[in-house]
Amino acid sequence: MGGALATAVSKAVNSADVLISDMNKQKAEDLAKTIGATATSTEALVAEADFIFLGVKPQYLENLAREIKPYLDKRTNRFVLVTMIAGMTIADIKNFTRMDAPVIRIAPNTPVAIGEGIVLYTGSFEVTDEEKEAFVNCLSEAGLVTEIPENLHAIGLTLGGCGPAFVDLFVEALSDGAVACGLPRNQAIAIASQMVVGSAKLLLESGKHPGELKDAVCSPGGTTIQGVRVLEEKGFRGATMDALIAAYEKNFALKK
Repeated sequence: MGGALATAVSKAVNSADVLISDMNKQKAEDLAKTIGATATSTEALVAEADFIFLGVKPQYLENLAREIKPYLDKRTNRFVLVTMIAGMTIADIKNFTRMDAPVIRIAPNTPVAIGEGIVLYTGSFEVTDEEKEAFVNCLSEAGLVTEIPENLHAIGLTLGGCGPAFVDLFVEALSDGAVACGLPRNQAIAIASQMVVGSAKLLLESGKHPGELKDAVCSPGGTTIQGVRVLEEKGFRGATMDALIAAYEKNFALKK
């Protein structure tokens, strides 16, 4: 996810100003070369960057905080910590770093790498409007960047982060059905994928309710309404809701 965000940021700002650090130095260097960014050490990054993105597993946060704190303490200019660490609140980050630095908590999903993703964010009270604006501008090439209350991060992340897997499963199932009816696999996947893209864009650009657009496709006595009937009989909507709720509830089980 860190690489996907770095890719998006490098498209919105001078890519040479994007600093990348990773425990695997070769990985950082390879990514930097690909997107035109600068690979550097963690110490140099936290000593210089205006927005410091923390992208580690929750179990590694304590070690990371211990590693970067001496360099952050030496800074005289302002910086913002941006955390994408799953399950870690703004208060958690402040506690681990033992400082009251401005913090922006984000919940991104994988399509940010191609500019069609979602980045949900919440700023601590120290984050200024100017810093929020600069942050949003940095991620303008990622897709939808939208502010959300921190107490809704879990469901926002579940919808935006787990949703792609559900869509992939749906596209695969549609493709399987098309293959069963004689369409070549590669064409089936391409058609199903573009159908999802087009349908989503139509929803966003029209501003219409999904049900209204669905009804517009379901001609009386037509083919689509028969497919909808079968989906309803099989519990498609109920299963989808249950899947999202199950994934949402797993967030809290993992945190425990």
